[in-house]
Amino acid sequence: MSTHTTSTATNAATNAARSTVTTRDGAPDATGTHVVTVDQATGKELARHPVAGPERVAAAVGAAAAVAEAWWDLGFEGRAAHLRAWRRDIARGGEEIAALIHAENGKSVEDGRAEVLAILGHLTFVIDNAERVLGRRDVAVPPTMAHQRAWVEYLPHGVVGVIGPWNFPLGTPGAIVVHALAAGNAVILKPSELTPGVGEWLARSWARAVPDLPEVFQSLVGYAATGRALVAAGVDKVAFTGSVRSGRAVAADCAPRLTPLLLELGGNDGVVVAEDADLDLAAAHITWGALQNAGLGCISLEVAYVVDAVHDALVARIAELAGRVRAGSADGDLIGPIPLPSQIPVVRRHVEDAIARGATPLVGGPGPTDDRYVQPTVLVDVPADALAATEETFGPVLSIVRVRDTDEAISLINEGPYGLGSAVFSRERGEDIARRLRVGMTSVNDALAFSQVSGLPFGGRGDSGYGRKHGDEGLLEFVYPHAITVSEGPAAVPTTTFDRPPGAMAAALGALTARLLAEEGQR
Repeated sequence: MSTHTTSTATNAATNAARSTVTTRDGAPDATGTHVVTVDQATGKELARHPVAGPERVAAAVGAAAAVAEAWWDLGFEGRAAHLRAWRRDIARGGEEIAALIHAENGKSVEDGRAEVLAILGHLTFVIDNAERVLGRRDVAVPPTMAHQRAWVEYLPHGVVGVIGPWNFPLGTPGAIVVHALAAGNAVILKPSELTPGVGEWLARSWARAVPDLPEVFQSLVGYAATGRALVAAGVDKVAFTGSVRSGRAVAADCAPRLTPLLLELGGNDGVVVAEDADLDLAAAHITWGALQNAGLGCISLEVAYVVDAVHDALVARIAELAGRVRAGSADGDLIGPIPLPSQIPVVRRHVEDAIARGATPLVGGPGPTDDRYVQPTVLVDVPADALAATEETFGPVLSIVRVRDTDEAISLINEGPYGLGSAVFSRERGEDIARRLRVGMTSVNDALAFSQVSGLPFGGRGDSGYGRKHGDEGLLEFVYPHAITVSEGPAAVPTTTFDRPPGAMAAALGALTARLLAEEGQR
C-alpha cells in the first residue's frame, strides 16, 4: 500500500541508485526499496510505493498460476460477466483515475479521461467479441479423411506479464491486460516506475469487481529489475511497451526460455501531404497529432513530408496553429510536462542537430526549458537525414521535410528503421498512398484515428516491434492454437499405419494431378 504526502519530493539520488545510461523508459539499473512519485504540476512528492523484489514477484506469479485454470474454466460468458463488473467499477471511478493520471503523468485531466474511455472501449470490444474470435472453429477435411473430424481450439498461455509505459499509463497497458484476460489468461502488470499508482488503482478496481478471483489480475511496483524478475519467474508470455533499447533487453531476458513476446516499441511516424490535400484539414490534424500529449506517443506524428507545391501554404497554417499551443499545468495550457527529465536533453539534441544541418525553427526552438516543460517546436527545411527525421524524438517537435512528390515521401518513410503509424492527406489518392506505406497503421485525412477504433489491430514492424494488441488480433495474441482431429471409424484407404496398400500414394497423386489439370483446362 502506498503512502501519500505533500512534502517536497526527495531527491531521486537518495531513493534510487541510477545509472548514467537511460532510455525513455527510465534508468535500466535503478534500485531502491520504494518508488517515489511526484505530482507533475507541483514537483512535490505524491506517494511512496514499496518495490516488489524477486521473492514477491515469484509469489505473485505462483498465485496467478494457481488461479489461471479456474479463470479459464469459467468459459467465455463467465469471464464476460466478471469483465462487465470490472467495466462498471472503472466507469464509477473514472474521474478518480483521470485525476491520478494527471498527477502522476502531468497530462490534463481531460486527456486522462480519454484514457479511461479507451480502456472502457476495449473492455466492451472483448466482452462482445472474445467468443466469436476465440471460440472453437471446425475445419473441413479432405475427401480421403472423411472419417475424421477436425477443429481448432484457442487456449490461453497461462500467466501473462505486462510491462507498461508511463506516457499512456492506463490506456496502453490497460488494453493489453483486457485482451489477455478475455483470452483466459491470468495477468500481472508491472507499471512504469513513473506512474505506478495508476497500475495499483487498476488492480484494486479488479479486486473490488472480482473479489472471488483477485489474483487473476495483479500489479507489481518496481524498477526495471522488477520487470526482469517477472520474466525470470516463469510467466508464459510477456508484453512490453517502451523504447527499442529496452525492448531488445526484454527480448534477451525472454530468450533463455523462449518466452513468447509482444513488443510495442518506438516510432518516428511520418505524414504524407499530397498536392491535392485539404490544407486546413491537414494543418489541424498534423498539429494535434504531433503535439498532443506533449509529443509523448509512439504514434505521434514526428515528421511531415510535404509536397513542394503546397509546402509553404501548409507550413504557414501549421505555424499559426502550433503557436497557440503552450506546455504547462494551468487550465489554458494544452499540453503538459515531460515527466522523465532525461528525455528533455534528447529532444534538445534533435532540435539542435536539425538547426545545425540547415533547418529553421518557425515555432519554438532550442531555447531555455525548465526541468519539466518543453514548449512546442516546428522545424522547416529539415534534411531527411537529420536525427529528428530518422530517430524517435519523443517530445513536442514537428519536423517538416520538403519533397518533390509523394513517391519521394513514401520512399523516405519506407526506408526508415521504424514501421509503426502514419498519416496521409490527399483528396483523391489517400488510400492508394496508404497502401504503399510499410507500416502497421495509417489514417487517411486524419491523425491517429486508427488508435481510437477498438476493433483495429495496433502494432508495427521493424524497430517498432512485433505482435499486435487491440481488436481480433489482440485477442489472438494471447492464445495458442490447438489443432485436434478425432477418428470416427476406419479410413477408406489407410494412410497413417503401415497397412497402407502398395501404390496408394501413387494412385492418390495421379488422381489429384488429373483433377487439377482438368480444372486448368476448363479455365
